[in-house]
Amino acid sequence: MWMKLRVALFKRLRLSESWVIFFILGFVMMNYPFIQIFNKPYRIFSIPLLYLYFVGGWALSIVVIYLFTKAIDQPEDEQDEGDHR
Repeated sequence: MWMKLRVALFKRLRLSESWVIFFILGFVMMNYPFIQIFNKPYRIFSIPLLYLYFVGGWALSIVVIYLFTKAIDQPEDEQDEGDHR
């Protein structure tokens, strides 16, 4: 089951539309409406909420880029192996 999920995810991430969608989503998340939502005087573990938002978005973008590079590096024939059971 995990292999099929992995193959499906990598096939989906190879599409150029996925790159565009994640770029636009990242751009929107780092602009006015969302910045204003997290620009509150609240603190979590004595760290301002806005800083946590930026660090969390940065970490999430690293994970997404990692998944994109794994999908690109994987050869086509290896992706199709999971479907021949």
